[in-house]
Amino acid sequence: MEAIGPEAEDRFLEIGPGPGALTLRLAPRVAHLTAVEVDRDLAAALEPQLPSNVEVVVADFLALDLTTVLQPGPIRVAGNLPYNISSPILFKLIEAAQLRAPRYGGQAQPRTPSPDIRVTDATLMLQREVAERLEARPGSKDYGVLSISVQLHADVRRVLSLPPGAFRPAPKVHSAVVRLTFRRPPSPPRDERVFEAMVRSMFTQRRKTLGNALRPFAEARGLRAVAALEASGIDPSRRPETLELAELTRLADRFDGAAIRSTH
Repeated sequence: MEAIGPEAEDRFLEIGPGPGALTLRLAPRVAHLTAVEVDRDLAAALEPQLPSNVEVVVADFLALDLTTVLQPGPIRVAGNLPYNISSPILFKLIEAAQLRAPRYGGQAQPRTPSPDIRVTDATLMLQREVAERLEARPGSKDYGVLSISVQLHADVRRVLSLPPGAFRPAPKVHSAVVRLTFRRPPSPPRDERVFEAMVRSMFTQRRKTLGNALRPFAEARGLRAVAALEASGIDPSRRPETLELAELTRLADRFDGAAIRSTH
């Protein structure tokens, strides 16, 4: 609870309350708590134990339109994220922070007006490997698409590491609690859709030099990868995982407005 730091005026969204270990401790300390649980049986067992300031929503968080269950204004998030869907949940939280365009079918789309729901921070328990990817720095083996996408929009801090023995029954994996504090990018790309597409394309070939890893993305837009890199002040012989956020932004802006070549 100390890692979350709840205040009396806070409104919280909890992802996956399960039997309510966190819910029951958090609820008395905040103004309102919306708990989203996909399991109907768990939700039914939890509801009778909860105070009046808690609303349980039975839904798949990834499929849920948050504007239908949250009031306008700042919202804080807490939750224990399943390993297999932690990445898409993290992307959805970034969208809920109103700092990037919504994603449909893996593609970013222009934002449509919505009530002013703004996620300010998220304290999340994750499998340790996911936490390491979130906080990874350029040049490390864990630095990649998830690191870049999250760090573009949030400050990441690990607040707790937990061994399997901290749980009953003990899982087979280590866990970690991380705090994401959302903020606008210091140097935002002109078109985040271009930025995201470029990063994903480059990191599918992360073992290649930038000149080669960027080639498919560049050629699809009628540009030369080496020329774009050199114009951005980046050595084409470097590897994708060595690039800082500012360098990635500068490079993506070289492709802003470049037409995608027809494949027909």
